Amino acid sequence: MGSAEFYLVAAVLLTAFSVYKFVSVMMANNVNKDVLAWASGKEPKKSKSGLINSSRPLVHQLTLQHAVRIKSPAYRSNIRRLLETAGMSAQLNVDEFIGLQILWGIAFPLLIGLLNFALDFGIPNMGVLMLIPLGAYLPVIQAKQERSRRELSVRRDLPFFAYLLALSTKAGLDFISAIQRIVDKAEGSVLGEELGNVLKDIRLGASRADALKSMMGRLDLPEITSFIAVLVDADRNGASLSQVLKDQSNQIRLERLVRAEKAGARASQAILLPILIFILPAVFIVVFGPVIIQFSSGKI
Repeated sequence: MGSAEFYLVAAVLLTAFSVYKFVSVMMANNVNKDVLAWASGKEPKKSKSGLINSSRPLVHQLTLQHAVRIKSPAYRSNIRRLLETAGMSAQLNVDEFIGLQILWGIAFPLLIGLLNFALDFGIPNMGVLMLIPLGAYLPVIQAKQERSRRELSVRRDLPFFAYLLALSTKAGLDFISAIQRIVDKAEGSVLGEELGNVLKDIRLGASRADALKSMMGRLDLPEITSFIAVLVDADRNGASLSQVLKDQSNQIRLERLVRAEKAGARASQAILLPILIFILPAVFIVVFGPVIIQFSSGKI
């Protein structure tokens, strides 16, 4: 069977399957209502990704019932951790994330295969099949990109926020009021949002230490872990929070300066190879090129 015949048969089968699924969904009752419902019993937040928002109805109608059959505790724990650190746990639950992997693992290769058939790109069948794991990994890539963005934002804001906390507590505010003051002024900040979640946890009955530890788990950054560990220890031992916050602010600034110096040193080392390969030969050509040309022509 040639490539054209293969894609023709595949297109017919997929069309038949699509018609079957559409009719079954339209005529289905609410037997799987509990399976298709959001885990918390309420609507999730709208995702920042338009692709996720547009894929969610297809996930609920086509792949979510298959996603719930994947019971691996380790796999589900890893996804839950990824969603938590990426700040997407309010946008997607574990079942929806797995459903996205199934959907994109099928839809992405199918789209490439149909384009390959229609426009004759010349991609072999095996190449199209190899796109299946890539499509399934796309949600993971997006979650990791979002996690990297959050980490960068937190590292940028942490020294300033720690300094503001130190100033507020030194001015007479208690720790909770100081956090509330920062949250009111820090709209759009990842760290400000997480501090707001700390306040919500405390209002719901969690202790200050437990609320801070929950934030530590959601961000999973060494700087946050060290900062919160010192705060929890100072709170437990009755130490002055204003002095602890001031010391931590200075320490965080020093660590950021050290990271910047290390990044600069790595950049200077990394640029040596491009200089040797591209810049120096160009300089030699500009400087010695005319001399070589005159020498070869016998003018010297």
